[in-house]
Amino acid sequence: MAILLNKNTKVLVQGITGRIGSFHAQEMLDYGTNVVGGVTPGKGGKTHLDLPVFNTVKGAVAETGAEATIVFVPPPFAADSIMEAADAGIKYCVCITDGIPAQDMMRVKRYMRRYKAENRMRLSGPNCAGTITPGQGMMGIMPGHIYMPGRVGIVGRSGTLGYEAASQMQARGIGVSTSVGIGGDPINGSSFRDILELFSEDPETDAVVMIGEIGGPQEAEAAIWARDNMKKPLMAYVAGLSAPKGKRMGHAGAIVSAFGESAQEKVEIIREAGHTIIPNPSAFGETVERVLAGLAHAG
Repeated sequence: MAILLNKNTKVLVQGITGRIGSFHAQEMLDYGTNVVGGVTPGKGGKTHLDLPVFNTVKGAVAETGAEATIVFVPPPFAADSIMEAADAGIKYCVCITDGIPAQDMMRVKRYMRRYKAENRMRLSGPNCAGTITPGQGMMGIMPGHIYMPGRVGIVGRSGTLGYEAASQMQARGIGVSTSVGIGGDPINGSSFRDILELFSEDPETDAVVMIGEIGGPQEAEAAIWARDNMKKPLMAYVAGLSAPKGKRMGHAGAIVSAFGESAQEKVEIIREAGHTIIPNPSAFGETVERVLAGLAHAG
């Protein structure tokens, strides 16, 4: 079943005619993603990568029936692109763009709340690697060949660590149902809890790997929610054990500014909630294999 993206999902690429958008749109097509068109204002009516290009997302949706979009738009214009997608009735948006000002994302969040929950677009990112359902579709910049179809969900702030988890799992014959990057910015569209709720309801996901880092309360909130609501095993890795307080590490949101935001504090909260801790980045595969073996034995 997977979450958010499958082989039938009709996908748009906003910024398809730019260098980065064009490159990754071709990668998505080569993977088998159902890309139905692109959007670049002023270039509507043309074709690119043998796909129709539209001036607006609303026009693209009307012509193609698109329900998802991926944003490869420069930071000064990316927030408007996300809001345009929400206004056009898109159900799922992945924003790859890094460097969107926090104030712009505050505007996006306020704008999206104007819609009723059942009509509200779901956003992953910004500053994320995207979403992939192995063997079905890819909306992102990840190396698709390292993801094997399977029954373990991945959700993370770090794209690179998500790749590492998928690669180690593949080496042990363990596949992924869907992998979702939520992005490393302080203000993002979907939280860990949001994605865990989807995995919890997905009958084709048996367990979930959560990849967090320092900064913000999302990992702790997700762990406590999962303790009370999720029946599937949750395994978690938190990057940044050596990060000093007040210093940004990698992502814009990876900075410890308050109690409960350090890696060690998050690890303790997750462990106390009863979830499995992945001790270091080289232990993704072995930890997942051990937890799944326990599931099989219990079953």
